[in-house]
Amino acid sequence: MTSLGEMATFIPVAGSFTVYASRFVDRSLGFAMGWIYWFSWSITFALELVAAGLIIQYWDSSLNIGIFIAIFWAIFTAVNFLPIRWFGAFEMWFASIKVVTIIGFIIFAICIDAGAGQNGYLGFHAWQNPGPFAEYITTGDSGKFVGFWSVLVTAGFSYQGAELVGIGAGETHDPARSVPKAIRWTFWGIVSLFVATIFFIGLLVPSDTPDLSIGTTDASASPLVIAANLAGVPVLPHIINAVLLTAVLSAANSNVYSGSRILVGLASENNAPAFLTRTNKHGTPYLAVAVTSAIGLLAFLNESQNGGDVFTWLLNITAIAGFITWSCISICHLRFMNALKARGIPRKELPYAAPLQPYLTWFGLFFCVLILLTNGFTVFIEWSTSGFFAAYVSLILFVVLFVGHKLIFWTKPVKLADVDLDRDRVKQ
Repeated sequence: MTSLGEMATFIPVAGSFTVYASRFVDRSLGFAMGWIYWFSWSITFALELVAAGLIIQYWDSSLNIGIFIAIFWAIFTAVNFLPIRWFGAFEMWFASIKVVTIIGFIIFAICIDAGAGQNGYLGFHAWQNPGPFAEYITTGDSGKFVGFWSVLVTAGFSYQGAELVGIGAGETHDPARSVPKAIRWTFWGIVSLFVATIFFIGLLVPSDTPDLSIGTTDASASPLVIAANLAGVPVLPHIINAVLLTAVLSAANSNVYSGSRILVGLASENNAPAFLTRTNKHGTPYLAVAVTSAIGLLAFLNESQNGGDVFTWLLNITAIAGFITWSCISICHLRFMNALKARGIPRKELPYAAPLQPYLTWFGLFFCVLILLTNGFTVFIEWSTSGFFAAYVSLILFVVLFVGHKLIFWTKPVKLADVDLDRDRVKQ
């Protein structure tokens, strides 16, 4: 986030990091990165529509999720055709509900852990029996490590979206002030709310709880709902389920927005058809919104007998797209800092200077690449061809897009002296 924030405050532009990849590093990198990121968000939009239907089925399993896919698809497509302020208003209310609920859950968790629930005082009992780390595939300490490392991709997918603070910079009033503020709020929000929630779930829900592995597709498998059920508070699961619904709907709204702006960024760098940059009188790129939203209709694949398998494979492509994007953002930032140095622009003149640079960027790049390369390591312990492609199809597709674009257009890496730091730059 800080790496992207530094570039986004200096050059606030729609499409953000896909534009930086084309201008700072290589047009082929911008092409491959942008398209796989767009596909990730557009497919995730379909995923959120399905998730919304499944959450509602918690109250009535006889309802067909296709009804809710259609309703919510129409609502969020319409919202994203409106002026950007309407998108912001929706997100403000959705975010407020989530923050209040998370704070409420943390207070609830403290009370239950201290002995207010039907199971009495819990403390750190779950960390002792069965323990904080569950064994996976093998036993002992190696099994616990395999279990820990195998869930990193899932955990990373949950944090995907933090980079949205940079995507919206091109439509933000005074990005030099608003983007750094958004970065700080996002960082402290993740630390204080997300991490705290995970910490307390670990205290309230032991890793061997049967409800965690019953394989249900509705919201009853949510650790938040399970924690409320274990505490013996019958009404709380319904409240949590309702809030989970707002969280999913908020994500769906963001998916269409971010995907459409990525398309605009791709088109502005000649990596997508130029008509995608067309806007209405409110400045909304309506054609990019329409194309992104149309992919959400793939959610209806879950209504057919074999369509669910196709949809699952499409989701596999999105699984590590976030890590690919974060790796490329780090590469762009390293190139950006080198270009500043070559142009004689001191970092103190930047509207926002990321801390601990370049060490923090190198740190992020190293671990993102490490997780990318090892995310499917379990298939080598117990070989599975389908598991291998599920784990690495995103990386394979990224390489195909990059190499294919380079072979067709014969692009060359941008020379340091040719890095464009002036176009769209904030005037100071």
